[in-house]
Amino acid sequence: MGLMSINDLVEVEGQPLVLNVDLQGEKTLDWAQRNRDELESLVATNGAVLIKGLKVVSTGQFSKLLQTIFQGPLLEYQYRSTPRTGLKGNIYTATEYHASETILQHNENAYSNEWPLRLGFLCMQASPVGGETPIADSCKLYELIPQEIRDKFESKQLKYVRNYSDVDLPWQEVFQTSDKGEVEAFCRQKNIDFEWLPGDRLRTWQINPASIVHPVSGKKVWFNQAHLFHVSSLGKDMKESLINSLGKEFLPRNVYFGDGSEIDESELQLIRDLNQDLRIKFKWEKHNLMLIDNTRFSHGREPYEGNRKILVGMSAPSGFQFI
Repeated sequence: MGLMSINDLVEVEGQPLVLNVDLQGEKTLDWAQRNRDELESLVATNGAVLIKGLKVVSTGQFSKLLQTIFQGPLLEYQYRSTPRTGLKGNIYTATEYHASETILQHNENAYSNEWPLRLGFLCMQASPVGGETPIADSCKLYELIPQEIRDKFESKQLKYVRNYSDVDLPWQEVFQTSDKGEVEAFCRQKNIDFEWLPGDRLRTWQINPASIVHPVSGKKVWFNQAHLFHVSSLGKDMKESLINSLGKEFLPRNVYFGDGSEIDESELQLIRDLNQDLRIKFKWEKHNLMLIDNTRFSHGREPYEGNRKILVGMSAPSGFQFI
């Protein structure tokens, strides 16, 4: 089978997306090895591909499959922002938030100065109700955001502040170590400012851009997690409860402009709404494999009922080059 162009993909809600594969007795890994260059080209040009027809039965096989397609090792999930379980071969469970919760659209690690260029999602068990993983084009999002808001965010940049505790994630889980020296070394390497607080607590902050230039198209991409990190994303009641109990300075996570000034909540809500409007949703089926250009497409999660098991692997690190 030769994968030549986007014309091979079936559209979902107007977006070329689904690649139907007939293995004809060929092993999944052999098929991936034979078509890996065409697959990478397809992801690079289209941004996302949902592959149907493969057979992936184990975590180890999934890890080998992604390494074959992405033509490189998979990344460890460091400086994490959500709870996950690490499995064999740098494969992880999808974010382990309660089934009733919606996970808003986001580009993986867009709150950091390093992020994976490629994501691979595998459906091991589809939930009977809900549980979709919507995707949305971050280039289109950039174009839809009013210019005055874009200009403000781009000129001021964004300051992400995190306080690590049992309210959200302890620093030992985020940095995958209980050694303070290792945490400090990691922060210095990644240009993350940090401060140890009484009671073995840690606060970090980091200033990053609101947008980046896509490495293939050269277009501007809205690439940040301000709409997720800001306390307003939790809803009015939860926001007020956390501020009243912890104090704004000690919120588990929050975001400001780079100069420390407050971000208008109505502007963040506009960005959330635009992102939700851009969502492309599809129904998971067992063995479905979704490949994503993480710079271009965001992803989220719909609430679900019943059992659901989606695995993820990340590859091809990228990031800002600091001078």
